[in-house]
Amino acid sequence: MPNSIREQILQAAVSRIAASLAPLGAEVHRSPTVALTREQAPAVVVFPESDEVIDRPNDRVERELVIRVVALARAVPPAAPETEADALLVAAHAALMDDPGLNGLALAVLELDCEWEVEDADSVVAAIPARYAIRYRTRAHDLTQRG
Repeated sequence: MPNSIREQILQAAVSRIAASLAPLGAEVHRSPTVALTREQAPAVVVFPESDEVIDRPNDRVERELVIRVVALARAVPPAAPETEADALLVAAHAALMDDPGLNGLALAVLELDCEWEVEDADSVVAAIPARYAIRYRTRAHDLTQRG
């Protein structure tokens, strides 16, 4: 059975982000079930957060998939890990916004918010999470068909 449009969007987003990180020597991880190790940084982690029905025009369903993109970096002082994490997030953001239709799968990619998480106990690690809403349509009766 084919994948849902939601899954296809997630795969496209992860693929785009991965391509943008290659020149920076970083990898992308999708929904890891265990924390990444220090050795795996720099990296970007992508988590699907929610998928909500926005509208039901006729036999179509407009949906909004929210993903969280977390840039993780570590640095040896005097370098700042926040600076490296910011560069990763800039690359991931550009990859998502370059084609907000994600090859025709989505209606739009919308930036929602960004936070800064500094680990008090670890001054050489930084995480910058950003959230994006991806709007798309499916058929009401079939999640694998674009609407």
